[in-house]
Amino acid sequence: MRRFVVVLLVMIVASALAAPVQAATRLTAAFTLNGTVGKFVVSNPNPTPVTGWSIVFDLPAGVTAGNPQNATISQNGTRVRLNPAFYINTVRANGSTEPWSPTITLSSAVQPTSCKINNANCDGSGDPPPPPAPLSATYDVNGTQAKFVVANNTATVLNGWSIVFELPVGVTASNAQNATLSQSGRIVTLTPLHYNTNVAANGTTEPYSPSFTVSSAGAEPTSCRINDVNCDGSPDVGPGAPTNLRVTAKTTRIVALAWDAATPGSLPIVGYDVYNGATLAASVTGTTATISGLTPNSPYTFTVRTKDRRNNASPPSGALQVTTNNPANDTQAPTVPGNLQAGTVTASSVNLSWGASTDNSGVFGYEVFLDGVLKTTVTGTSATVNGLSPSTRYTFTVRARDTYDNVSAQSNSVVANTSDVIGPGYARVGYFVQWGIYGRQYFIRNLDTTGAAAKLTHINYAFANIDPVNLTCLQGVTKGTSPNPQDPNQGDGAGDAEADYGRPFSAGQSVDGVADTGWERLRGNFNQIKKLKVKHPHLKVLISLGGWTYSKYFSDVAATDAARKKFVASCIDIYIKGNLPVVNASGGPGSALGVFDGIDLDWEWPGAEGHAGNHIGPNDKANNTLLIAEFRRQLDALTEQTGKRYQLTAFTPADPVKIAAGWDLPEVAKSLDIFNIQGYDFHGAGSDNSWEPNRTGHQGNLYTDTEDPYNFKFSVENAVNVYLQAGINPRKLTIGMAFYGRGWKGVTDGGKAGEWQAATGAANGQFQEEAGTRGYSNLMAMVPACNGTGVRHDTQSVSTYCFTGNGGEWWTFDDAWSIQQKTAWLKSKNMLGAMIWEMSGDTGTLMNALDAGLR
Repeated sequence: MRRFVVVLLVMIVASALAAPVQAATRLTAAFTLNGTVGKFVVSNPNPTPVTGWSIVFDLPAGVTAGNPQNATISQNGTRVRLNPAFYINTVRANGSTEPWSPTITLSSAVQPTSCKINNANCDGSGDPPPPPAPLSATYDVNGTQAKFVVANNTATVLNGWSIVFELPVGVTASNAQNATLSQSGRIVTLTPLHYNTNVAANGTTEPYSPSFTVSSAGAEPTSCRINDVNCDGSPDVGPGAPTNLRVTAKTTRIVALAWDAATPGSLPIVGYDVYNGATLAASVTGTTATISGLTPNSPYTFTVRTKDRRNNASPPSGALQVTTNNPANDTQAPTVPGNLQAGTVTASSVNLSWGASTDNSGVFGYEVFLDGVLKTTVTGTSATVNGLSPSTRYTFTVRARDTYDNVSAQSNSVVANTSDVIGPGYARVGYFVQWGIYGRQYFIRNLDTTGAAAKLTHINYAFANIDPVNLTCLQGVTKGTSPNPQDPNQGDGAGDAEADYGRPFSAGQSVDGVADTGWERLRGNFNQIKKLKVKHPHLKVLISLGGWTYSKYFSDVAATDAARKKFVASCIDIYIKGNLPVVNASGGPGSALGVFDGIDLDWEWPGAEGHAGNHIGPNDKANNTLLIAEFRRQLDALTEQTGKRYQLTAFTPADPVKIAAGWDLPEVAKSLDIFNIQGYDFHGAGSDNSWEPNRTGHQGNLYTDTEDPYNFKFSVENAVNVYLQAGINPRKLTIGMAFYGRGWKGVTDGGKAGEWQAATGAANGQFQEEAGTRGYSNLMAMVPACNGTGVRHDTQSVSTYCFTGNGGEWWTFDDAWSIQQKTAWLKSKNMLGAMIWEMSGDTGTLMNALDAGLR
């Protein structure tokens, strides 16, 4: 077991505290060395016992400390922390730790330097130590089980605390007890639950101290903050300055620099700022930088500063004087790089390699061009080009640049096609509706119990709204829509944070059979999604923005560059980084991290009519392209930080008029991973009879029906052809399939079993507010003709319908037969797969048919 003590300096009015005990009980620590075994004897010269101490010291580079006796140790670089075993944590009055003083074994016989005990010099010299912190937190790790015990060292109750610490690379924390835990990269945040947020006077959080599991046995934090103060109560110590700043290469306009890594201060180093004189020239995370755009044959002075996680900056490095090369001294270009080849290809990257060029003055580097545009510059003869779009054809060339900025001709070109986001097989994208947990009683758990989760590749969670005032992603509200579907303000400010992450679910509603306590920071559907992903780690879950009712303000958020950047950043912050607004003690920073793997855009429709009151602008088409590109840009920027690629998809129209009005398909394809093409709702009555109440029609026929009386003949084939004719790779395309039916009433036979016949309006629906629609399973149970002899299969158009008799109901829907035909068709087109609206309509029949068809 390892242990180190971390303390919190809480802002408390000095007059409210007793005089600091430490001022009268200053401990000292004397170090002796016998061979490579060192011992610290801690002495207390005061007439009262002192409880709680730790020793921090430095060793020379390369020297390690181990084999502790009567103590535990942790070492980070040259810095070592020693913490006492519990039986010597209290040093008796006028006594010492003998005969149980802590000992350590060093890899070399050296003396420690910069020794501190409780933040004061070990030998008692110098200024008195800072006053003791009112709160402390002791970290214990036994194997993979870790715990923080928070203690209150004052005579008053202290309220509110959280611990932020950093774990070593690759180590994760999970399974928090008595706290909520979120992790972003190496940074972990622990927030107490309601019952241990207050720490009693002279008490601790035991027996309810926060505990968690670490993925690597014995893992210890490498830095720690509590309530934004160093955990040991010390002031921030800035990082050291970089050393050995040097030139590794230069041209007439470019200087390549390198330096040795700096020594961290209180917080980890996150990067370096490179200055050209007094001007910031580059910010990098490593220890190299290339500065371009310089003037030939001119002198420059460079320095570098270190930055830590709080943007504390070091003093500058030593100044480096550099003069760029004179182009007059060399006019000979390097030879052309040879044999450019593409190697490993993924959905978002292509690896390239080529033969080296030669040059009389030396080759400075190589420039990689993507479709004729400079993409990256490297010094070696290989490069991995990232940030590409799946299922896309790219052409690459390379040219060499010498140290006098002479460039070669372009190399041979090589063409590479990125893979799709699925790999072998087919996508199965299912929409889960937020409100399904109410009247439908369809929970995330049902995705598992019906077997759907094992068959799906993606779940799109519908829907997130747009804040009508701030023009950002809207979350943290629980406000219903107005009941009138033609109300132009129906969706303004609406949302359901309760369903998303506030509602506690019972054991019977929970994916893992474990009920929510009601005190978790993440509850509701979002928490169940996380549980589902544990059981089905192949699943990608995307947040769907917009939809029919929530698309009103898309035109506004896409209208300007500033608006796009603001909107996209807000959506990524809430849903990808997981920073949910706090609602009824749920949510908070990082609370939804890991729920969503990307974003699905459901703007219905740019540049065209949608829900009543939707804002439509003349520049919607161009702005839609720019908005999607901004999502891709910001998601890729986050990938640079996290190493995880985030998917970007869109629900796109079947109507060629709407496509022409709002979708520049070739440009949008550069950013989107998947186009989920609407393959349903070609015809329907609508819940308010505002659509096509007076005539029946197929809602999702595969082919044009030769008897279709409408001027434009909707079909899945006609819809998909628009995308294919625009040059979209079919492995970016899915077709929508309906897990529900649309129906009319007052339908006469007309000699065609009601097909394309007169009607008097929408049939009775599954729910009172949704006339004209029934989920597939409900339709089979409630309309006997649709589950028996009334079912008709139109083999010419590939459509399924049923008729209940003259003056009765007529329903159009997908069934196992039509799904079989459609999946065979999309496979013949080499399409990516199918999309489903929406999962609550089916208890397994259709999902099984879809899965079988896509095998």
